[in-house]
Amino acid sequence: MSVALQLEQVAIRFGGVQAVAGVSFIVETGDFVGLIGPNGAGKTTLIRIIAGLLRPDRGKVLLGGVDATGDRTAERVRRGLALTHQIARPFSAMTVLDNVVLGAGYRHTQNPFRALLHVDRHSESERAARILAQVGLAGTERKFAGSLPLGQLKRLELARALAVDPKLILLDEPLAGLNHAEAAKQMETIAEVHRRGTAVVLVEHNLEQVMRISRRLIVLNNGQVIGDGAPHEVMSDPVVHEAYLGNGIPSATEA
Repeated sequence: MSVALQLEQVAIRFGGVQAVAGVSFIVETGDFVGLIGPNGAGKTTLIRIIAGLLRPDRGKVLLGGVDATGDRTAERVRRGLALTHQIARPFSAMTVLDNVVLGAGYRHTQNPFRALLHVDRHSESERAARILAQVGLAGTERKFAGSLPLGQLKRLELARALAVDPKLILLDEPLAGLNHAEAAKQMETIAEVHRRGTAVVLVEHNLEQVMRISRRLIVLNNGQVIGDGAPHEVMSDPVVHEAYLGNGIPSATEA
């Protein structure tokens, strides 16, 4: 398998706090990785570094084998990266379809002159409709994004990410705020995205769903990797249990 993402000794400090302290790991093209850890472990900070929203103090971020450490987020998207946020922020006054069309046309909008010449959105609209059907939003195309309930907003966030043809998708708490049924349905959709060939790195506190779907767990604590491997083996590690003691020891059935 080829390497979708590689981190080499990535570190960042905020004032006196070492938020990420020399993290290294590889995500291959076929991976589905659950990135977990106690509150404050550095998970979201690491995701933001991978996405280019934060610049590390040291270390490298490689996408598809290419050093992207100095790249802006838009450049990383063109290299095959997509990110969903914990709090969905669609263009509320636009339709659901147009929110996805905007992402589907990213190749045209990256160049102002090319964008001016590209006036026919038919192919992007067709593709956006297919993506919406894929994530369970068929029939919502003409609704305004701001009118959707939370469960559908989370699906729209995923659809917008898929519109840029990602090779690797970073999901920051995609189940936050969802009830049990909605969370299970959302995870099945994410699993289907993975089955279609997209590598997934998932930050999520719903451990039941993470254990059910992930092929691999990476555990962070105090900005360092303390576990990496098959989910049940990692969760049986005493070091991992010790890291969770302040919040209760996690189990495979605990949400």
